[in-house]
Amino acid sequence: MTHPLLDLAPLGAARFAAIEDRVARLLGTRQDVVIMQGEALLPLEGAIRGAAGPGTTALNVITGPYGQTFGDWLRDCGASVIDLAVPFHTAVTAEQIRAAFAEHPEIDFVSLVHAEAATGNTNPVAEIGEVVRAHGALFYLDAVASIAAEPVLPDEWGVDLCVIGAQKAMGGPAGVSAVSVSERAWGRMAANPRAPRRSYLSLLDWKERWIDGGRRALLHAPAQLEMLALEACVERIEADGPDAVMARHRGAARATRAGARALGGGLEPYVYEARDAAPVATTLRVPSGVVASEVVARALADEPGLPLAAGGGGLAGEMIRVNHYGADASVGVVRGCVAALGAVLAGQGLAVDVAGALRAVDTA
Repeated sequence: MTHPLLDLAPLGAARFAAIEDRVARLLGTRQDVVIMQGEALLPLEGAIRGAAGPGTTALNVITGPYGQTFGDWLRDCGASVIDLAVPFHTAVTAEQIRAAFAEHPEIDFVSLVHAEAATGNTNPVAEIGEVVRAHGALFYLDAVASIAAEPVLPDEWGVDLCVIGAQKAMGGPAGVSAVSVSERAWGRMAANPRAPRRSYLSLLDWKERWIDGGRRALLHAPAQLEMLALEACVERIEADGPDAVMARHRGAARATRAGARALGGGLEPYVYEARDAAPVATTLRVPSGVVASEVVARALADEPGLPLAAGGGGLAGEMIRVNHYGADASVGVVRGCVAALGAVLAGQGLAVDVAGALRAVDTA
């Protein structure tokens, strides 16, 4: 008995290359795009280990937990790391980047997360890119959460290593990811004796054995289901139109913030300014005396399908995250999340206005 998910024809090199080309068009890039056969942590780590090493001075921007991870990887590579940490309720600014260059002119590598889904903020990459480009540093960007939720333009912004994943706003699988690589980044990797080679982390292997060979022979058997799913979600974005998909995410974020403010009960957006808020996820701060993880647990007990989560680590007590990305970037999902949170807060004796909050969602 055949099965549509199991009995598939082999995915050949030509089909693999065609999917890469579609991802490149989504990014609007003329750089090489490598699709890697794993979750986005694979190219995120591979790109850092390929491009950084002893002699690298890295400015590592921390606006959430992934920035902290990148700093750990950079230090493990032997790089000298200058951390620029900003409060998680805001975003880094181009002026802060410029000031870091002025204080440390030896910086030659900048690592930044575009949108931090875990903390709900997004950073002004276009403005930051101008500063990084003027200084001549290599620019590494984690755009895993932002791709399809807001513009991601590596060529226009001067991004040398731009990593994306399909599992958030693209509405695709978690098991496949991609990275665009500039000629400068390839040169930095080729000159780095510590860059991974003959390794699953190696981007140079893809360059030398796949790209330089005309993309005719794959390095290894591709993750076929994930590749087909990636192709399908890119097709869906193309059919709907990237602008429409991004508008849907912006609308979900706007509606969530409006609904939380109108709900009352002490619930408020965690990211203070709307301009700093990511369109892929909205974080909310619970009132004093309320434990965020308990609110989320009770809401999910009643409505298990809602995209609600408590903040990670030390934020579990104070932060609730509404993950309105992909198929969940809809007014119905936002209404469900706001109503569920309102019901739990009301059950704890807090004065909330669920009806008013839902009207605010619909209006926003």
